[in-house]
Order: sequence, then C-alpha cells, then structure tokens
Amino acid sequence: MTDLKAEISSTTYPGRGIIIGKSDDGKKAVIGYFIMGRSENSRNRVFVAEGKDLKTQAFDPSKLVDPSLIIYAPVRTLEKATVVTNGDQTDTVRDFVLAGKTFEDALRTRTFEPDPPNFTPRISGMLEFADGDFSYKMSILKSNCGREESVLRFFWEYAQPIAGEGHFIHTYKCDGNPIPSFEGEPTLVNITGDIDTFTKDVWESLNQDNKVSLYTRFIDLATGEFEDRIVNKNQ
Repeated sequence: MTDLKAEISSTTYPGRGIIIGKSDDGKKAVIGYFIMGRSENSRNRVFVAEGKDLKTQAFDPSKLVDPSLIIYAPVRTLEKATVVTNGDQTDTVRDFVLAGKTFEDALRTRTFEPDPPNFTPRISGMLEFADGDFSYKMSILKSNCGREESVLRFFWEYAQPIAGEGHFIHTYKCDGNPIPSFEGEPTLVNITGDIDTFTKDVWESLNQDNKVSLYTRFIDLATGEFEDRIVNKNQ
C-alpha cells in the first residue's frame, strides 16, 4: 500500500484524479476527485454543487475560451450508484446505467480526449450500493503511446472493498510536454480519518501552483446519507 499523501505529492502535475475506497472504520464509502491546470483556461474553474451532483463552472466567465473539455458534471448520483469521472462521460455512464446497461458498455463507446499532443485520458469510477455495503469499478481510456488512431481501454473491479483502503487513478504520470499518460493499474492507497481530515490531506498534498479544485464525499453505508466537501482555489 502506498501512502495517499506521498503518492499525490510525488509529482507536480498528476492532472485530474479519482480516489475511491472505504473509510478506516468500515462504515463509509469514500470518493475524492480533483482537478489541476497549467493553462489560464484550465485554472479558471470552480466546483459547484448542483443538487446531489457536482459541476464545473468558469470562475470568471469573461476569460472562458473553450468550454468543451473543462465544463462538465464530474459526479452524478443515482438511486443505488454514484458515478465520478473527469469529463462528460459521466453522463454517458449515467444514461447507460439507467437504460439497464453497464459501466463498461458505456465507456466502450468513448475514447480519450481530442487534445493533441496530450490526448488526455478519460478516467472514470462508479460505486454500486447493496445490502449495506458497496463495490466499485474504475477505468481509463487512453491513447496507445500517444497515437491518435489507437485507443486502449482498461477496466478494474473491486468487489469487496477493505476498510482503510482505496485506489487512486489520475490522468498523467507526471508533468511534461507532451504530458505522459498514467501507466499501470490504479494505485492502492490508505484511506484515513473523517471527511475533513481526508479533504485536508488531499488538498494539501496537491501542488500549490497547479491545483484548482477538490471534491470529496463520504457515504454512510447503513443509511445511504452522505456528506460533501468542496475546496476551490479560486474564491
């Protein structure tokens, strides 16, 4: 297991990241999602709650250049599932699940982002709740070694989450030009503390210059009730 704070702080630019796991007391499902940015357009964002969902929004609308890849709903809450992704594939997954299809079915219709030369990966996660517990899935859709004509799709399923453990996946391996995509399977990380401790640990571990926003959610497995936290660098 890798220390979550050490893993996040090991690079100045992991890009966007998803953390899913179970609290150390075994009572809550845990979600973390953060965004970072190098360009003015990417940094000009905030997270805003929209009912039980989350959306990105321009902090200064007058500076918004291209909303296509930066304005989307990262979190959608369904009756027995929660979807979290780094792009508009959140809605693709939601729509497929509501139609009786699967997380994998949805993402097989999608590919990486059309932003050469980086071809930013699409990362996604879904938690499914039943019988007082949950399972989760994660995925990455990325280019085949930076080649636009070839997509690689990877899926992981965690059927029995363990208290105090989670998995972390992010878009970029590290900073660079072009930026290299994440490699390997999601990193096994520790999940510790309550939602405020978890939020503080993640936010303070992100690079000060590049971090933009962080969203966290703790879901009570007995009741289905949840708590959210939003931290925006832009105030």
